[in-house]
Amino acid sequence: MLLIHCPYCLEERPELEFRNAGEAHVERPRNLAEISDDEFEKFFFIRTNPKGVAYERWRHIHGCGRFFNAVRDTVSDKFVTTYKAGEPRVDVARDADGIVRTKGAAQ
Repeated sequence: MLLIHCPYCLEERPELEFRNAGEAHVERPRNLAEISDDEFEKFFFIRTNPKGVAYERWRHIHGCGRFFNAVRDTVSDKFVTTYKAGEPRVDVARDADGIVRTKGAAQ
């Protein structure tokens, strides 16, 4: 079972307490009524599905109930880091040993 760190509760909890809420950092169109059908489709339905680093939204439904962002390596299914909603995207890189780490993090 995976342990996920909630940046609000400041503790690691079992994955069963959380729910994935899709891709993180998706910006809502400002004039939704005025966008084209193609732009509407892109915003509502088209998401990236990378092999490797994925930026996702998660919700701690059996804890604080808040949404937060997570960086997860889809190859290993390991969480690299989590951070509060509204904070900027965290930079990560895959090291020579194949492990994804936040940039500037100590090994």
